[in-house]
Amino acid sequence: MTATATVSETAELDARAIDWLLASDEPGIRLQTRRDLLDEKVAVDHEEILSGPKVRALLDGQEADGGFGVHAYGKWNGAHWRLVSLIELGISWGEPRALAAYETVLGWLFGASHRRVPRIDGRYRRCGSQEGNALAVGVRLGLSGDDRVQALARSLIGWQWPQGGWNCDRRPETSHPSFHESITPLWGLAEYIAATGDREAREAARKTSEFFLEHRLLRSHTTGDVGDVRWLDLHWPPYWAYDFAWGLTVLKRAGALPDSRADEAATLLREKQAHDGRWSTDRRWTNFSTRDPIAGPSRGPSELLTLNALRVLRSAT
Repeated sequence: MTATATVSETAELDARAIDWLLASDEPGIRLQTRRDLLDEKVAVDHEEILSGPKVRALLDGQEADGGFGVHAYGKWNGAHWRLVSLIELGISWGEPRALAAYETVLGWLFGASHRRVPRIDGRYRRCGSQEGNALAVGVRLGLSGDDRVQALARSLIGWQWPQGGWNCDRRPETSHPSFHESITPLWGLAEYIAATGDREAREAARKTSEFFLEHRLLRSHTTGDVGDVRWLDLHWPPYWAYDFAWGLTVLKRAGALPDSRADEAATLLREKQAHDGRWSTDRRWTNFSTRDPIAGPSRGPSELLTLNALRVLRSAT
C-alpha cells in the first residue's frame, strides 16, 4: 500500500481485513475482532475458544506434569512459548491446562540457578523477555494476585537499567538497553498495571515507553539511522524478538499511544498493508520456528499480525 492512499481507500482495506478475520477458523480471533475492532459487547465462550485448531495444537501433547516433554523454555515447543501464543489467541483466565503449563514455567523461573542474576558495572544482566512473557501470561491467566507473579513484576522493576530497558549482555562496556530484551518486559508490566494499578510498575513502564519513543521505535539514538534493518521485517510470533510493529503493539497496550514520536513507525505499518487489507510476515527470526505449532509459513498473511496492526492504527495517531 502506498503512503498516499486516501482515507476511503484505507477504510476499504481495513474492512476487507476485518471480514477476513471474522471468517477465521479460530474463535478467539473472531471474538477479539468483534470486541476490539467493531466495538461489540461480546460474551466469552471458553469452550468455543478451546475448539480452535491452533489452540488445540498448542495444547496437544501436554503431559501429566503440565509440560510438553521438553524444558519449559525449549524453543519453541516449551510451555513458555505455547502459553504466549495461547493467550494471544484469547484463551481464558483460569483454564486448567494453561495453569498446569504455567506452573512448569514458574518452576523454571524460580529455580535456584535461574535466580542468580549477575550485576556487572552497576547493571543487572538479565534476559528480561523471560520474565516479561511470563508476567504477561500470568496476569492474563488471572494470577495477578499470586505472590510469584508479583515477584516477576518486582524483579523486572529491580533489574531495569537507568535508560528504561533491560539487557543480558555481560560485557562491562555494554551500557545501552536491548530492544529485544526490553519490549517484552514492557508488555508484562502493562498487563500487570492494567490488573493491579501498581504505581512502581507504572513508573517503570513509563520509562520503558519513553526509551522506545525517544528512539522513534526503530532508530539509533546516536546516528538517527535505523538501528537494525531486521526491525523493519514483520514476524509472528514475536518470541523474544523486536520489530517495529510489535513495538507499536506493546506501546498501545501500555497506554503510550498516540504519540507523535510513533508517527513514522505507524506510517510504515500502514505502508505494509497489502491490497487485500492484510499484513504478512516478512520472514522468520529463526529456522527453529518450524517447531512451533503456530508459526506457519515463513512468509504470508498472519491473522494475529493483522489484528494487532488494526488495533494499533486505531490509536497510534
